[in-house]
Amino acid sequence: MKFARPLLFALGLALAAPLPIAAQTSSQDSNDELVMTSSGFLSYHPDLRFRLLGLAEYRDENYAEAMVNFRRAARYADKPSQGMIAEMLWKGQGTAVDRPAAYVWMDLAAERAYKMMLVQREKYWAEMTEAERARALEIGDALHAEYADSAARPRLDQKLRQGLRKVTGSRTGYAGNLRIVIPGPNGSRNIDGSTFYDRKFWNTNEYLRMQDGDWKEFGEGSVDIGELQSVGELTVPSDASPEPEETDDSPR
Repeated sequence: MKFARPLLFALGLALAAPLPIAAQTSSQDSNDELVMTSSGFLSYHPDLRFRLLGLAEYRDENYAEAMVNFRRAARYADKPSQGMIAEMLWKGQGTAVDRPAAYVWMDLAAERAYKMMLVQREKYWAEMTEAERARALEIGDALHAEYADSAARPRLDQKLRQGLRKVTGSRTGYAGNLRIVIPGPNGSRNIDGSTFYDRKFWNTNEYLRMQDGDWKEFGEGSVDIGELQSVGELTVPSDASPEPEETDDSPR
């Protein structure tokens, strides 16, 4: 089936796919996706963990819970989740309509110059009133201080370093001949420790570069997809660290 690709639909594809859409072709990509959806991986990658939880809630139309999880992912520099927050605020899904806040969140999502986010940010600005633009400028600094890459990347970096040190208890996290068992719907699979602990998953710069993928060119257009299928229930690992709850006085 062919669907027009509005922002929410395109973001939904990105939220569901740990790897960039265009990259999911090879057996290596299949192994990478297996790693990135395993409970052990998600324990130390809260950006992806809460992104997937947010998407599951969004699909079930539990928009308030989806918003909570997207905001948690956003604290760890997850740009697709920041874009989803913007769209939900703009449309009033799980929250009151707040177009100035939506603009600021889309500005955050566009921080790495993703074409789709940049276009949507400018669309928001063009449609807002002067009063709304003024309010967006007023609340922007507080949101950027909490969620921009300068604040969010160190949080993610800390989590990735914690996960890597879990391998041997050392700072290098050398995997050696370690074998990782990953349970799945069709039974468990064994993968080499060097695959699970590849630098692209645990070095912040490389991980975000991989996550960015082809986002900078992922813009307007259409996409051919088959019948929609459930990705199954995501189980948050029991050892996942708790995240701070959003409070009423938190910046939108």
